[in-house]
Amino acid sequence: MACRLLALRLDARDPRRAAAFWGALLDRAPVDDASGVLLRGGDTQVSLRFVPGRPRTGPHRVHLHVTSSSPADQERTVERALRLGATPLDVGQRPEEAHVVLADAEGDEFCVTGPGSTFLAGCGPLGELACDGTREVGLFWASALDWPLVWDEDGETAVQHPRGGTKVAWGGPPVAMRSGPDGRRFELGVTGGDLDAEVDRLVALGATVRDGDGAGEAVVVLVDPDGGEFSLAAGPAS
Repeated sequence: MACRLLALRLDARDPRRAAAFWGALLDRAPVDDASGVLLRGGDTQVSLRFVPGRPRTGPHRVHLHVTSSSPADQERTVERALRLGATPLDVGQRPEEAHVVLADAEGDEFCVTGPGSTFLAGCGPLGELACDGTREVGLFWASALDWPLVWDEDGETAVQHPRGGTKVAWGGPPVAMRSGPDGRRFELGVTGGDLDAEVDRLVALGATVRDGDGAGEAVVVLVDPDGGEFSLAAGPAS
């Protein structure tokens, strides 16, 4: 493959506070970098980068699913999140549903999944990036990242690194209309060839170039077939 997923970038009113919350919950050490605060995950656990910005007021197109290995582990994870500053969140979930919905330190929705989730078994602590999107965009990302398509049913899709880890999934229709910047986007880095050639490859797969991301910086911002922003950098991998 010619590019790889470096991180999910999340706009935050207080990037350090948000990174401290998620770092403690996922047992990752926050690292300051030129863009914000990075929680490095490695190849099979998606990295998270928190940057200054104004978060979206409505639901995000991407939210995080944290896994648990047993009922007791789920309870401990929820209690830990609440101690760190999370709050319970009602999004219409039914009492019999196994996952627990919370708002993080920024007030953004995330889930702690129940131990019976076979879909996320073995995916690690950050089990899933659950995205609002069409089947078309799931197929786009499978080709863009050269990750296997591990789910493709009823318009729902999911991809995963060849060695496993965090799944990236799209829920299929109905897909909410976009209104302004979402405040979350995938950051990709070129791993072979040049930036222009990789931009051309992604455009051929269905992406559209939006613009550059700063004078003199080798970063291009594109949108995927659903209109979701992502960036592609020519610099060294994070």
